[in-house]
Amino acid sequence: MSAVWSYFRLEGEKSNTAECNVCHASVSRGGSRSDKFNTTNLIKHLQKHHGKEYIEFIEASNAKKKNVSHQQTLLENIQKREKLPPESNKAKLITEKIVEFVVLDDQPLSVVENVGFQRLMEHLEPRYVLPNRQFISVQAVPDKYKQVCKFISECLQSVPSLSLTTDIWSSDVCPLSLLSLTAQWIDSSFTLQKAVLHAKQFHGSHTGESIATALEEMLNVWKIPKSKVHVILRDNASNMIKAMDRLGLASLGCFAHTLQLVVNEGLLAQRNVSDALAIGRKIVGHFKHSPQAYSRLEDIQMELNMPLKRLMQDVRTRWNSTYHMIKSLTEQKRVLCAYSAEYELPATLGTQQWGLLEKVMTTLAPFEELTREVSSSSSSASDVIPIVCVLKRFLSRENEDDEGIKKMKSILLEAVNRRFRDVESEPLYTFATLLDPRYKDRCFTNIEASKQAKALLVVEVMKTEEVLRKTTADSSEPAEGASCSAALEPAKKTPRMDSASHSRLESIFDEMLKENTVESVSQLATTSARFEIQTYLSKPTIQRSDNSLLYWHVNQPRLPTLASTAAKFLCAPTTSVESERLFSTAAIIIDERRSRLTAEKAEMLIFLKKNLPLMLK
Repeated sequence: MSAVWSYFRLEGEKSNTAECNVCHASVSRGGSRSDKFNTTNLIKHLQKHHGKEYIEFIEASNAKKKNVSHQQTLLENIQKREKLPPESNKAKLITEKIVEFVVLDDQPLSVVENVGFQRLMEHLEPRYVLPNRQFISVQAVPDKYKQVCKFISECLQSVPSLSLTTDIWSSDVCPLSLLSLTAQWIDSSFTLQKAVLHAKQFHGSHTGESIATALEEMLNVWKIPKSKVHVILRDNASNMIKAMDRLGLASLGCFAHTLQLVVNEGLLAQRNVSDALAIGRKIVGHFKHSPQAYSRLEDIQMELNMPLKRLMQDVRTRWNSTYHMIKSLTEQKRVLCAYSAEYELPATLGTQQWGLLEKVMTTLAPFEELTREVSSSSSSASDVIPIVCVLKRFLSRENEDDEGIKKMKSILLEAVNRRFRDVESEPLYTFATLLDPRYKDRCFTNIEASKQAKALLVVEVMKTEEVLRKTTADSSEPAEGASCSAALEPAKKTPRMDSASHSRLESIFDEMLKENTVESVSQLATTSARFEIQTYLSKPTIQRSDNSLLYWHVNQPRLPTLASTAAKFLCAPTTSVESERLFSTAAIIIDERRSRLTAEKAEMLIFLKKNLPLMLK
């Protein structure tokens, strides 16, 4: 109660006036209803007419406020000393963020027992009780795993079609083998989405039967029917091929892996090339095993005002590593020549061999560029046929710089023709290429294969039309006032590669697309699905730097059936790189600090590492 009431009295609780105890004057309480009453008029009366009493009132009010403030300060101090209950919302949120920190930054579960981390948390929130390692491992991480699993499962339920990748990996720090399964699909807004479904411990022999059984169990866990699986990308090993056959699922080999097999054939085909590469490996190996030699090399680099760069060793299992070794050697040619004049090397390259390596590097550069392109996150199965066509053209062209490597180029061309001879008859590739607005039907070298592919595409689109008719009323009809023959809207440009310079292969791509004119498809226009295909194919292709998925997002209202078919075939990747990236993550997680992780816990952490960012978007 306010101290002012020491100087006033009321006739009744609902009285709208109060009587002054000093002068007995009636003073309004500031309102006609009790919920509007206040003490403002009473205080002003004291201030105006009773100065002594007003000063007493002010002193009494201040003393009361000071007492209340002191009580509140004591209460706050007590509350600050009290620890947060583990079940409180704030404590749960902090624990959740610690789990995200462990997962996203590859921290060991024991980080909560580190003194530095404990001091940090004590400083940020003294009331928070930091859980121990066992709680993080047994309770917090599994809870987050279930949460992310639920999110991914809900995403997959609404997907009509998805593509998968799979591979097998063995750890170097503990006896553990993992079988991966990743998924990617195109959502309703034509955005490519990716998720890791499993990195499961794989026991026993890696036979086709055991791989097939493990993959089927994974699909059952996620309740993914085989009819929803568009294709599985795998490596080219016979056990993987056999596993896919036993599963009864369409599969494709890793395009990048096959491309590297072509490169290996070419490098081994010519003796003088093999000899020059062998000398290059000896030179690089010398510096790799001698810190003193590397120190001397760096001194020479500084003397010549060249950037400090290390030589790269090629590794047979690492894509394009031979190209990068040759590149690092040729970049350091002056440095190496100066080094060999002062110090001993296990072997040296002659003038002709240096020239030979430069020519080999020029020939391998397109393979390196295309491997990077197909290994990018945006690459699609639609890139395969155009890339094979461009490689054939590149290797078929002879020029004066080919002197000394003609045999290697001919073997490379022969290997490309042999290993990719069936790409234009594989529907998974042909449909994807036709439905990619950057390529359409302009990249086929076999006219008959192109005609057959378009005829089969009509059948596929009609199947999609039937499905859409059952699920969405009138979805295949053009919007009122629009027409399928209206100008298709272009997609915005999205660069696919990080190179600032124009690709040496772009001119061949452009040449190929301009040469192949559009074949008349008027005979197709008998149904709405065929009319969509005719309209789509009759328009010019978009630039290779454009985003094909954005194109379909923009043009879906005009070509609804064709857009749905495109979402199915363009979700297929070119390579099994997603599984390779998963295993790179696994190698980071299962390191010396975490070598005692159980297989189950390792799978949880890998799953969370790859999928948590998707949920946090």
